[in-house]
Amino acid sequence: MIEGAVNANLEAAVALTLEGPTGGVQEIEAVVDTGFNGYLTLPPVLVEDMRLPTVGDGEAILADGREATFDVHRVMVVWDGRPMHVETAAVGVDPLVGMALLHGHNLNVDIENGGRVQIRANA
Repeated sequence: MIEGAVNANLEAAVALTLEGPTGGVQEIEAVVDTGFNGYLTLPPVLVEDMRLPTVGDGEAILADGREATFDVHRVMVVWDGRPMHVETAAVGVDPLVGMALLHGHNLNVDIENGGRVQIRANA
């Protein structure tokens, strides 16, 4: 089970461990974004610092209707206690957990400042 907390902005946040191709480890806090259907987004500066390999380009339509293009990289994330290689979009300033990473899990959020966030694998 993955546990986190709702922050002061009423965002469901969880701590994640990332590992880059050279073995560098980063602990991050990522916000759960149920409107994002990918795996993970990371700020470009973090992607560069971790020297994550580029695997392609991505395109998205943002909530305001604008189109965006971005680099896609590969990173290892510890998810529910297991290492998992996923694609990450290098965008924004705050890491986001998307629905592809949540697939096969149950998300429970007590929506209040400091509320509990629990992500459990489906039985």
